[in-house]
Amino acid sequence: MLMGQNVIISDLFRRDLAAAISECEHDRTFVLVDETTRVKCWERIKDCFSLKGARLVTVGATDSCKTVETLIEVWKALQEGGATRHSLLVNLGGGMVTDLGGFAASTFKRGINFINVPTTLLAMVDASVGGKTGVNFGGLKNEIGVFSDASFVLLDTGWLKTLDEENIRSGYAEMLKHGLIADEAMWAELADFDLAQPDLAQLSTMIGKSVRVKERIVEEDPHETGIRKALNLGHTFGHAFEAWSLKRKPVLHGYAVAFGLMAELYLSAALKGFPADRLRQTVGFIRAYYGSLPFTCNDYPELIELMHHDKKNRGNEINVTLLAGIGDVRIDQTVSEEEVREALDFVREG
Repeated sequence: MLMGQNVIISDLFRRDLAAAISECEHDRTFVLVDETTRVKCWERIKDCFSLKGARLVTVGATDSCKTVETLIEVWKALQEGGATRHSLLVNLGGGMVTDLGGFAASTFKRGINFINVPTTLLAMVDASVGGKTGVNFGGLKNEIGVFSDASFVLLDTGWLKTLDEENIRSGYAEMLKHGLIADEAMWAELADFDLAQPDLAQLSTMIGKSVRVKERIVEEDPHETGIRKALNLGHTFGHAFEAWSLKRKPVLHGYAVAFGLMAELYLSAALKGFPADRLRQTVGFIRAYYGSLPFTCNDYPELIELMHHDKKNRGNEINVTLLAGIGDVRIDQTVSEEEVREALDFVREG
């Protein structure tokens, strides 16, 4: 099923991949994988006729590899493989692969076509859709990057069978965010879902709804000048938690976002009148499935400093997205360091 921005929810992957590749200019085809998806995913599709003769490019796994150094490795592999302005890169993997691969494709020879094949729930509902590409730099998330749409995004929920429980939950946090910025019905379905024993058929339907929320917002505001900032809910705190964790015991992006949602919903209730019962229900869901983040008051200065470096800020203010209610989004909200500390207290103790 074709959605906007050439996003295909696939029920027959090989057919849909072949169709997508045929629509793209490709004198040579390259496939980017990481060390995990090379084993779990590439082995399942490497015999696809549409990928015959494709050159495989493998990079290290996990977000710690989403660096300029790894980007250079990809550029070198494309160059040494004879890639031209008319070549095609297929990004097969999670958000790290689609972010990195999209940026590599968008900058090599001033831009070649690329197709995203997200293999994690997080990449399906977030990283692979919407045109954001980039790498981490200087200890900050996605500090260097460009907006560039994939020629196609192929969503095949069959890949979810390759994921462990943690990665399902990581992606689900972004879906929960989409429900919070969408409407009561979508939020209620998400808040009532059994993440301990997920029904993959039901989850597949919910993924379609989640992607539609993101697509609708991105189409209205492709370069994040206005309403697209709704998608940043939970991310000012979330990116700080994630960057903080990289120096200790790294947490998955979605877990950091889940804790970020707790903080920003607390501020939403305190500053914008977000309903207390919806706050309790959402926080209860996050506590049940994501646990807690082991930071202390001593970590507050570092977390606040990381928030000051967030790309969404203007001047030296900390900028967040808040909610006055489910679906009632308030973008470009500045908060004081004291309010940030209160929210951190809530995440730590609430």
